[in-house]
Amino acid sequence: MIQLNYRDSKPIYEQIKDGLRRLVVSGAVKKDEKLPSVRELATSLSINPNTIQKAYRELEQEGYIYTIAGKGSYAAERADVASGRNVELMKEFDEIVKELLYLCEDKEILIKRIEELAKGGDNNDRSE
Repeated sequence: MIQLNYRDSKPIYEQIKDGLRRLVVSGAVKKDEKLPSVRELATSLSINPNTIQKAYRELEQEGYIYTIAGKGSYAAERADVASGRNVELMKEFDEIVKELLYLCEDKEILIKRIEELAKGGDNNDRSE
């Protein structure tokens, strides 16, 4: 489900957040599907439940999941994801594209890659 890299400089809770966000965005976790409880996920990953709770809380604030008291956390509908996340991602996108262009990446390759992703592909092959 979620892979943690203890050598990564990114905090564990952010790795969990990214992993869960990726599962929701990719459709691996369907809308209204129940997520593992904080305790279950903490046990399976062998980490402190507070770390999982922090990741769940931030994902809920971003709109990726919602919680029903006494029942658990569930994947939110795509339309419920906060529009603020779009703004945040577009800023990151702009910075990444600027850096790639600075590093002399061909803009046509970038355009082709975006079009491929828009079609549902995930082509990480750089041999174009």
